[in-house]
Amino acid sequence: MTITSSPDTDEAPQSAESAPSPGRWAPLRPLILRLHFYAGLLVAPFLLVAATTGFLYAGSFQAEKILYADEMTVPDVGDTKLPISEQVAAAREAHPEGTVSAVRPSPEADATTRVLLSGVPGVHEDHTLAVFVDPYTAEVRGSLEQYGSTGALPLRTWIDEFHRDLHLGESGRLYSELAASWLWVIAAGGLVLWFSRRRALRKLHGTSGRRRTLGLHGTVGVWAAAGFFFLSATGLTWSQYAGANIDELRTSLGHATPSVSATSGGDHGGHGAAAGSGGTAEHGVGLDKVLAAARAEGLGDPVEIVPPADASSAYVVKQVQRSWPEKQDSVAIDPATGEVTDVLRFADYPVLAKLTRWGIDLHTGVLFGLVNQIALMLLALSLILLIVLGYRMWWQRGRGSAFGRPVPRGAWAQVPPQILVPLLAVVAVVGYFVPLLGIPLAAFLVVDVILGEIAHRRGRRTYGSRSGTAAP
Repeated sequence: MTITSSPDTDEAPQSAESAPSPGRWAPLRPLILRLHFYAGLLVAPFLLVAATTGFLYAGSFQAEKILYADEMTVPDVGDTKLPISEQVAAAREAHPEGTVSAVRPSPEADATTRVLLSGVPGVHEDHTLAVFVDPYTAEVRGSLEQYGSTGALPLRTWIDEFHRDLHLGESGRLYSELAASWLWVIAAGGLVLWFSRRRALRKLHGTSGRRRTLGLHGTVGVWAAAGFFFLSATGLTWSQYAGANIDELRTSLGHATPSVSATSGGDHGGHGAAAGSGGTAEHGVGLDKVLAAARAEGLGDPVEIVPPADASSAYVVKQVQRSWPEKQDSVAIDPATGEVTDVLRFADYPVLAKLTRWGIDLHTGVLFGLVNQIALMLLALSLILLIVLGYRMWWQRGRGSAFGRPVPRGAWAQVPPQILVPLLAVVAVVGYFVPLLGIPLAAFLVVDVILGEIAHRRGRRTYGSRSGTAAP
């Protein structure tokens, strides 16, 4: 987000040897400078909120382990874990309300089992009630509302939703998509501006005032740029509008995320209630044999068992480890016979589906655990620092009544047609697929043209008035 100023305030005369040759792309610099200035100025508040809430979310994983330690861990590690069916029965005895939608057996020696209940009164319809059971004694350790595939508990859920939509629902998601749509543009513009400056003007040592702020701003931005590109790209993959376009593109290329077939094809009317009817998740052969069948297929912890949705559906057992190496294999198991009817290995996912999975998990801080979360927090702090420095440069740029003056209009007119036309075509295509980049950019251009025309006409009237006064 490097914002440079005019030569009379920033750049001392340099020798011919230190000045770079103009090059064919030199006319683009004023245009990039103007775009970078306005984008940084207007989008920065959204980026500031996204960076702050992202920082909090990255830290919420460790906070969650401390805050909910009583529910997530057992007081004493035993020798043998009870059958999963007994643990679910204990959870249902303590919480008979709702329906068992999934079961996550204890993945570690000191971890509790989670029995997830849907349709519980007072629990958000998109969330479940997680009942925590000691796998050695079947003691219910407590219950908490849970959200998402990573098993976010109340603290992390609240921060996650604040980061995603400011707790405003679907309309609130526009803010985060706007931030993700513009972050890479601002970062790219800053890189171009920084590396197009004379080497002498990038130095921090021996500088002061706006020059020093600019140098620090540019240095931090260059080092953090790769992370910003990554956060922007992965953030857009599950955004509201650009994300839908990305999903459509992946589907058209045959790289959509696959799922195991949960259709068993058998008649299971006499094998227990369907999951949707408020049963205890015991269907046909039962949870213990289903889990054993999944283990035989190589599905190690952590796993999640999803009961049949209806009489013609199968159990689905899927691995839910999002840390490296990822475990995302899944199997479908016939509730009548306990036989595996379908197997889906993460190794067989299409390339783009794998990249999307890894990208999202890296963006959310789960792929490499604590190291991943610390890296995200440092990126968030870097972005916050850049925004503060950017606004400080805007303040320092003022000269009397010309406070925060932008780069003069008309920069696009200096760009040769052979560069401008292809550039506009690329911008139009990108703006179509990333609408919260394209629409604000188009609006900015329209407003800028209108303001320019108003200023031009006002200037002509002023000049005409002065000429009339001076005339005899």
